[in-house]
Amino acid sequence: MHRAKHRYENKVAYAMLLPILALLTVFVIIPFAYAIQVSFYDWSFYQDSVYVGFRNFANVLTDPLFTKSILIGLRFSLMVVPAQLVLAFLFAHVIKGMGRRWSGFVKTSIYIPTIISGIIASIVFAFIYDYDAGLANYLLGLFGLEKLAWIADIRTALASLAVPVVWLGFGITTLIMLAGLLDIPDSYYEAAELEGAGGLTKMLRITLPLLKNVILYLLITGFTGAVQQFELPLVMTGGGPLNETQTPNLYIFNHFRNDVLVGHSIASALLLFLVLGSISAIIFKVLNSDKAVDG
Repeated sequence: MHRAKHRYENKVAYAMLLPILALLTVFVIIPFAYAIQVSFYDWSFYQDSVYVGFRNFANVLTDPLFTKSILIGLRFSLMVVPAQLVLAFLFAHVIKGMGRRWSGFVKTSIYIPTIISGIIASIVFAFIYDYDAGLANYLLGLFGLEKLAWIADIRTALASLAVPVVWLGFGITTLIMLAGLLDIPDSYYEAAELEGAGGLTKMLRITLPLLKNVILYLLITGFTGAVQQFELPLVMTGGGPLNETQTPNLYIFNHFRNDVLVGHSIASALLLFLVLGSISAIIFKVLNSDKAVDG
């Protein structure tokens, strides 16, 4: 009887998993396998494919623009992710200390940028950075400072793109951080206060260790999202000036748009996948996600 019930439960579990497995197979596994196959060909919509082995990968790896785009993506993530995490951590504490009425209003307000299209945000910030009539240069003028060509100067272009990216992701990052903070029992802090622990000690010994998995999740998603940023550099700078804002996805898009043979683009995408996977694995290894425990 027990064995029959166990078999029935297994069949039910497999039946519930079957739609997910079917979707993964159709939309992930098969396209990924086909992409790997195409990367070994001079593949085109207009002519017969020709097998070229690893030539596409060799061309990508010897292309200085690809290497530069990867480095730009990594630099960009180092600008975006730490700023986003620190701001979200601080603001989540502010919201936690608010009353229920005000916290609900603030949480709704900060979530609004998350639902704004990246294209719309690009246009808005392009106006903000406008050399003659933009808000950014207007504020500089109030302090007697010279105008800056924010997105046309190689010194400021990448950092100027980082600002709207931080703004777009700030709301959801803060809410996730807040959820992690609210999950920490108040009794931990009360016990620490009885032991004479100060605010810094409580943060280092209680808050950050118990937020470890949340921070790890935000690091991974923030890192992969920042490296793969596409819409803002496409609309605001087109990858310029001098390819200083050409992220890996923009590099791949430019090749796909301009090349008759798409094997190069597919090979670039697969190599980017390896880079993102490798760095994500390093982050997992360094931080080492832990099972949630009490005490």
